[in-house]
Amino acid sequence: MHRRRRTALLLSAAIVAAPLLTACGNDAHPGAAAVVGGQRITVSQLENRVSEVRTAQRDAVPDEAAYAQVIAKSGTLPRDVLHNMVLDEVLHKAAEDADVRVTRKEIQQMRADLEGQAGGAKALETAWLQQYGIPPQRLDENLRLQLEAQKLATVLGTDTGKPAFWNALAAASKDLDIDVNPRYGTWDVQKSSRADAKTPWVREVTAAGAQPAL
Repeated sequence: MHRRRRTALLLSAAIVAAPLLTACGNDAHPGAAAVVGGQRITVSQLENRVSEVRTAQRDAVPDEAAYAQVIAKSGTLPRDVLHNMVLDEVLHKAAEDADVRVTRKEIQQMRADLEGQAGGAKALETAWLQQYGIPPQRLDENLRLQLEAQKLATVLGTDTGKPAFWNALAAASKDLDIDVNPRYGTWDVQKSSRADAKTPWVREVTAAGAQPAL
């Protein structure tokens, strides 16, 4: 369980809080939060995924005061969620390149094992939400990615924390030609991670108190 949790954490956003950016979007891809492998992740899709997390967080706490504390601690959620959405595609591409496949049966078995260790389905869903920001309806999808990561590391003869694994993700990132809307930052190919955009004029406008807008 401990090893699997490390993998899940690895594939979840771990981004330092930073001010929202105020860029107006990528002119080449209007309305896109990111473009990955020529496919758009739209701002609407991102907002829907963020809403899933927020709804699950609200259902998991007893009152509005507790929910307000959750909100205060997760101000970077849109960028964190986009990081996960892009990284999911990168990992899936790296797994496909290595001829890694995950079956539905394997996902079900992993979930059953984790539920047994967590103390039931609800306990597992709560743990994944609290620790990794994965809402219940995305749990199986995330477990598939965990299995892909584990199998990819095995094929490469390494571990998910080692350079060989991340080099494979970097190669997949490069092939996918990832383009992130400046509002959400940039994509670091070598680290396969979202990074805050280094745009002086954006920082100046943000400091002046302008509201973020697409």
